[in-house]
Amino acid sequence: MSFSTKFDGKVCLVTGSSSGIGEETAIHLAQLGANVVVTGRDEQRIKLVAEKCRKISGKKVVSVAADLLNDRDVEKLFDTTIQVFGRLDVLVNNAGVGDLSYMSDPNIMEMYTKIMDTNLRCVVMLSHLAMPFLEKTKGCIINISSIASMKPSPKTTCYCMSKAALDMLTKCMSLELAPKGVRVNSINPAVTDTPLLERKYGHIMPMEKVKEIRSKQYPIGRIAQPYDIACAVEYLASEEASFITGINLLMDGGALFGSTQQQ
Repeated sequence: MSFSTKFDGKVCLVTGSSSGIGEETAIHLAQLGANVVVTGRDEQRIKLVAEKCRKISGKKVVSVAADLLNDRDVEKLFDTTIQVFGRLDVLVNNAGVGDLSYMSDPNIMEMYTKIMDTNLRCVVMLSHLAMPFLEKTKGCIINISSIASMKPSPKTTCYCMSKAALDMLTKCMSLELAPKGVRVNSINPAVTDTPLLERKYGHIMPMEKVKEIRSKQYPIGRIAQPYDIACAVEYLASEEASFITGINLLMDGGALFGSTQQQ
């Protein structure tokens, strides 16, 4: 991998960075010279990702084990970031769950609470904690949303709701924070090749078959890779995107207007 100084000196906190999009984003930002905070629930996994980041950049990398459903863990994550680095430039709210949920499910309220708390509540809390520090650095917030916010599904009712709410939160925060020099955007991927995809479909058929079927359904001929999303994070966090705020950046290979089946 080549190394860049594009984000030299910047501090980037990426939630859910123990695997998938979050892991790739943390590694990519480290490759661009950023000091990275890696976090997730699996302590061993985040340590491995943090070590990858260190080897790439030689920069200071912090790993913090945290369950974002626990307010104390969220506060610890943020406090550790500020204690170590004294600043924050980029907050990537990536952590999320995509469990199936049906209105007829007897456990619907349990699923609703879990999904909304993970996909939305912790974003509100972390963004709130980050605001005064991002104002100082004229930084940005990037929320990882989903095509599901725009394409309803009877199989993932609560997930679709949470991502639609996240998109509106993005727009509202962007209006509030723009006068303070802070930009807020979201990225809305379609199906992406991550462990989340395997957890969703792996029990139904082999993953290679899942990817093959999905790739044929997407006009561009493939599903997204985590690196695709990481590159979009790079752009939205960069000076080149300094006039962009309040957008929901659809990254779907043409899926929304193509022949893809329900997400």
